[in-house]
Amino acid sequence: MLIWFLPLFLLFLMIGLPVFFGLLAAPGILLYLNGQERDITLLYRNVYNGMDSFPLMAIPFFMLAGELMNKGGITIRLVQFSQALMGHLRGGLAQVNVLSSILFAGLSGSAVADTSALGSMLVPAMEKEGYTRRYAAAITAASSVIGPIIPPSGIMIIYAYVMGESVAALFLAGIVPGILVGVGLMVMIRVTADRYDLPAAHKVQFDGVELSPIERWVSWALVRLNIGLLLWAFLPLGETSPLILWGTFAGAVLVAHALMLALRTQVSSEFRTICKRAIVPLQTPVLILGGILGGVFTPTEAAAVAVAYAVFVAFFVLRTMSLKDLPDILSRAGLTSAVVLLLVGAALAFKTVVSLSYAPQILADFILTLSENPLVLLFLINLLLFIVGMFLDAGPAIIILGPILGPIFIDLGVDPIHFAIIMSVNLTVGLATPPMGLVLFVAAAVSREKVETIAKAILPFLAIEIAVIFLITYVPAISMTIPRLTGFAN
Repeated sequence: MLIWFLPLFLLFLMIGLPVFFGLLAAPGILLYLNGQERDITLLYRNVYNGMDSFPLMAIPFFMLAGELMNKGGITIRLVQFSQALMGHLRGGLAQVNVLSSILFAGLSGSAVADTSALGSMLVPAMEKEGYTRRYAAAITAASSVIGPIIPPSGIMIIYAYVMGESVAALFLAGIVPGILVGVGLMVMIRVTADRYDLPAAHKVQFDGVELSPIERWVSWALVRLNIGLLLWAFLPLGETSPLILWGTFAGAVLVAHALMLALRTQVSSEFRTICKRAIVPLQTPVLILGGILGGVFTPTEAAAVAVAYAVFVAFFVLRTMSLKDLPDILSRAGLTSAVVLLLVGAALAFKTVVSLSYAPQILADFILTLSENPLVLLFLINLLLFIVGMFLDAGPAIIILGPILGPIFIDLGVDPIHFAIIMSVNLTVGLATPPMGLVLFVAAAVSREKVETIAKAILPFLAIEIAVIFLITYVPAISMTIPRLTGFAN
């Protein structure tokens, strides 16, 4: 009888019951009808146990870091940097929208945050330049799905927690797929420029863009340190003395300084100023990934470091925030984190009934009767995940389906990290898919455009994202190369 928990849960969703209550009510009712009252206590106890986890503390910290950076004026700097790089192309602001999402993904890891922060700024700007409002909202929603793919990523933290995988490996595996989605969207914008009569190319003018003395020197130092570290990392030093290590690092920094002096003469002072304004925000993903990969701190500690860095930047470097801004920022981050953690707790409680009902074994037997060819099964599972993503948020979907589907495909020879990326990207794209995609509703609220019109305009971009999903599925090297090169995957 317990096998009916999923149809009952879907019925609750269809009648409008919130996901959190549906995840608890469906299994609770069936356990009661099945005479398993003692298991009901276990079910609701697991709501708290599911949230009481050190790895999951990374989620509220990353949420808070994103809120701090958005309030601290980080978003406008990323948009200006994207305009300096892409704004001169035909359909420049549409290209800027996508590039800004790629850059913003390294700060927030949330599609909803991406849509609300960038959409409120770029949709009116695109409309003013001649884009239709529905097109501007559609490209904002389509590009925002990059947020949870490129690290840091909230849904990958959830997947790693549920399935016992390495957060660092999942973060690294998401870099290339996320960039691939962005590049695909940029190509689609260029291909459809004539059809949608996108604005012609023109040089972007930046008026009144300045740097404070402290920001000038901080960005000057960060550029040289980052390039120097990159050069130093590729030196074949092996086992050597600390003196030689520090000496070669100092030499790498001097080479980086020489490179910057050579490039200085090739670009305008205006372009240099825009780039310098973006250096401090863009240090965040470098700090997070560098610290995790270097073994300096765990993903949860990295999230706390990101918050500390955001506070330091907003209060002391950019000086764009004051103490009176903190209560509003903390309340918004707290509410968002509470929603995510409650869903995680309810979904893990839901997972208890999944194991009691033997649903994984039943589904595994059914899937294997369809075909024993992993390629065919991967195609079918992509269809299933895509449909699930239309109706269910990525976090709960991962917690519910991950323990069911993951072991099946791992037994068929699919690498667990590869399957994690297939599942994460698929469900993330579902956030922008009609009829229930969450970012469609956020984009509609930001742009004051109907969801139906945005859904029609987003279809060409969804086609590109679906093509990328199948590319990731059948070419494992796309997601697995970086984790393997860094030793985080076999």
